[in-house]
Amino acid sequence: MTRQVFLYDPPERFVAGTVGLPGRRTFFLQASAGGRVTSVALEKTQVAALAERIDELLDEVVRRTGGNAPVPAVAPTDIADTAPLDAPVEEEFRVGTMALAWDGEEQRMIVEAQALVELEADSEEDLAEAEERLLQDEENGPPMLRVRLSGAQARAFAKRALDVVNAGRPPCPLCSLPLDPEGHVCPRQNGYRRGA
Repeated sequence: MTRQVFLYDPPERFVAGTVGLPGRRTFFLQASAGGRVTSVALEKTQVAALAERIDELLDEVVRRTGGNAPVPAVAPTDIADTAPLDAPVEEEFRVGTMALAWDGEEQRMIVEAQALVELEADSEEDLAEAEERLLQDEENGPPMLRVRLSGAQARAFAKRALDVVNAGRPPCPLCSLPLDPEGHVCPRQNGYRRGA
């Protein structure tokens, strides 16, 4: 089967967002341009890791170029995107593997999100080899979202993504586990609740 690549170079919009209530949210990356919209589902931890790695990579680009790269130190407020995901949100695939790169010639961040694929192997070596072949197969691999962003777009994406991740349920002040609206049994209090 031929690999389906959803390419946005550049996107009009590339954001992380959620559908659902805190505690039951589904996280998405969504890219759009020219009337096309692509939404891919992923885990909260993947969104957080992606945002952190984008910021780290951009900081490294700035450091290595002596500040000459077109990368702002912080997310520009004039391109901040706080709008919800474009509806309807239709999942193209669930993300398994993500990759980041900086194209020094074009001065662009490349973000790739590849569909989750289950591989079978007899040993760890065979599994690692199968994963590498899959990642290198440009023609027959799993579906992929590939987005090319300017430094400013990448900073704005990372800021919004971290804001989305942190917008969930507030943490318990004692155990740091998320507080549910229905109540919370805190392990630090051994499940004990004080009477009013």
